[in-house]
Amino acid sequence: MPAERRVTASRIGRLSLLGRLAGGIAGGVVTEGAKQIARGTRPNIGDLLLTPANARRLADRLSEMRGAAMKVGQLMSMDSGSVFPAELSQVLDRLREDAHPMPLGQVADGLKKAWGDGWQDQFERFFFKPVAAASIGQVHEALLKDGRRVAVKIQYPGIRKSIDSDVDNVASLLKVFNLVPDGMDITPFLDEAKQQLHLEADYRFEADAIERFSRQVAGDRRFVVPGVVEELTTRDVLTMEFLDGRRIEAVDNEPIEVRNRVATDLLDLALREVYEWGLVQTDPNFANYLFDPVDQRIHLLDFGATREYSEAHCRDLRALLGACIDGDDEEIERGARSLGYLGDGDGREYRQTILELLRTATEPARHPGNYDFAGSTLAPRMSELIVELRLKQRFTRLPPMDILFLHRKLGGLYLLLARLKASIPASDIVGPYAGRQPQDLQATG
Repeated sequence: MPAERRVTASRIGRLSLLGRLAGGIAGGVVTEGAKQIARGTRPNIGDLLLTPANARRLADRLSEMRGAAMKVGQLMSMDSGSVFPAELSQVLDRLREDAHPMPLGQVADGLKKAWGDGWQDQFERFFFKPVAAASIGQVHEALLKDGRRVAVKIQYPGIRKSIDSDVDNVASLLKVFNLVPDGMDITPFLDEAKQQLHLEADYRFEADAIERFSRQVAGDRRFVVPGVVEELTTRDVLTMEFLDGRRIEAVDNEPIEVRNRVATDLLDLALREVYEWGLVQTDPNFANYLFDPVDQRIHLLDFGATREYSEAHCRDLRALLGACIDGDDEEIERGARSLGYLGDGDGREYRQTILELLRTATEPARHPGNYDFAGSTLAPRMSELIVELRLKQRFTRLPPMDILFLHRKLGGLYLLLARLKASIPASDIVGPYAGRQPQDLQATG
């Protein structure tokens, strides 16, 4: 875990951090440009901005700021290169890991503000060293007087008030240094980021999402959702049952039977969220899943990024999935239009590329037998199609934000299944959610 750093809560202080970042990037441009000139090369400003050193500067400063600034970086890192340059996305990928934790004094101040004087009296023991630190807050283990072992998530000070200004400041930085494709309006992306962050910064919202997920998986032995300790939960502090388990990536060392079972359960869970419940945990971070090797169950964590989808939206998504499985161009295009992938002004070549992208993304649902996620070329083929849209066809229109969040969900799931080296009958698992039975899928495979 990175070293402790006090969270800068004031707007001026946070703006100063970004100012130092801008200066560092500018200095990096000058230094790298001088090196290229000395080598007899004429430097390109875009290449100078996207040097590994400058990308690291951006990631380091956003990590130090935490909050909305860091969260925007996380959103940028998960777009699979479809919006922001791939080099930038790859470096910002580190923001999905640990942030700098708060020092003990800020932790104590936050708990006193939430629970009042004498808050320690409710605990047998409170561990001040965090077990995790992320963009909005950090998590501590504790033992209540009644013997319950709990996880206490404490929000960084000033985060909620800084959301709008942080997002605006990061947006200005991206524009100044030309890190957004020419002609692309990322305003909807940033507006949605603000709305999402205001929800994530309200731990009462997350507590409600936990309760809703608990009801959905009640009786399903495959999954565990932590119980919320209501009397110790506020907008700034979330207290819940502490769940033991190993990080889900550790399952890649288990026998193939265990890996495939876990992969099947994860895929089925994602399908139920999108196509049945309309309640989707959209954060693809691997750290949101734990695996208990004793009871062989998957523990689900972090519901701050939960989004709700209407029944009509879920119906349109099911129709598009079914069209992609059957491979009918007209039906796929109809589904793509209903969800906002396509508009009236889109040309024939662009429409064909979108259809190919949708077919590629749903390839596992058409594949007969087991689909080998680790051995598949699915990810690079999707990246090539995205490059086709961004560069060759000058695609500058973002899909609807609800769809972009589902892209994050799907992309993260595919990465996780590949990490687990899963080989599972994806078509048999996916088909029923689109009203297709296994015998139907064999015919289209």
